[in-house]
Amino acid sequence: MNPVVKVRCIKHVYPDKTEVSICGLDFSVDQAERIVILGPNGAGKTTLLFHILGLLSPTEGEVEVLGMEPYKDFKKLRREVGVVFQNVDEQIIGPRVYDDIAFTPLNDGKDREETDKLVKNIAKQLDIEELLDKIPHYLSGGQKKKVALAGALINQPKILILDEPFDGLDPKSKQEIIDYLNKLNRELGITLITTTHDIDLVPQIADTIYVLSKGEIVLKGNPKDVFSNTEILKDANLDAPVLMELFKRISNRGYNIGTPISIDEAEEILVKILETRYYKN
Repeated sequence: MNPVVKVRCIKHVYPDKTEVSICGLDFSVDQAERIVILGPNGAGKTTLLFHILGLLSPTEGEVEVLGMEPYKDFKKLRREVGVVFQNVDEQIIGPRVYDDIAFTPLNDGKDREETDKLVKNIAKQLDIEELLDKIPHYLSGGQKKKVALAGALINQPKILILDEPFDGLDPKSKQEIIDYLNKLNRELGITLITTTHDIDLVPQIADTIYVLSKGEIVLKGNPKDVFSNTEILKDANLDAPVLMELFKRISNRGYNIGTPISIDEAEEILVKILETRYYKN
C-alpha cells in the first residue's frame, strides 16, 4: 500500500527570510491511519501541516499527498483533504452556521437541494441541528469546533487534518469529538492527522505518533513505544500521559505490573491484582 502522505526533509523560507526545516525521520501516513504529531511550540508542527495542506511550498524536500504535490495541485486536493484549524474563528466565515457548512458544496457546484441534505445530515451526526440558524460569533468554543468540523467533513474527505482540535474544550466536548472522529476513521476509513498538546488524550486518537523537536522528527512509533522513550520526550519538553507515568512510578518501586496506555487497560491490570488478593463479591 502506497502512503497517502509523504514528507521528506523539507525547508521553507518565509517572506521575512525566516527559515524553517523539518528533517530527521521521514513522515509517512497510510490510508485510514490515525496520526498524532507532538512537539513543543516552535518545533515545526504548523509548518508541517501547512505543507501537507498546500498552503506552503517547500524550497527543498518532498511533499506528496494522494500522489499529488499539494501546493501545485491545491484545487484538486482541497476536495480530498479537510481541515480544522486551531483558531476556528478565522475559519468560520458564514453569516449563519448553515451558510458556513454549506459553503464548500455550493462552491463545488452542488445544487441547493443536494447541499441542504448534506448540511442537515452532517449537522445531525454532530448534534448541532439546533445551531444551523445561529450566528457563529455567539457560539461557545465547543460549538464552534463542531461547526468547523462539519464544514471540513461535509464532502467526506479522504484525509482530515486537525490542528489542536481540543484546545479550550470542556472534558465532555473533548470526548464527544474523540468518539466521533474514531467512528469516522473506523467506519469510513478517513485518515486522521492531529496535533495536540493534550498528552493524556493521545492514546485514544493515535495509531502512530511523530515527535518533533528543534526542527527534526526525532521519534516515531505507537503510543506505548513513544511514551516509553522518556529521554527523547524530555529533550522535546514533553511528558508521558499521567496514567503511564503513575504505573511507571509503581514499577520503579519494584512492582512491575505493566504500563497501560488507557483506562480500560489499567482497569484490567488492577482487577487482576485485586482478584488474586481478595475474593470477588
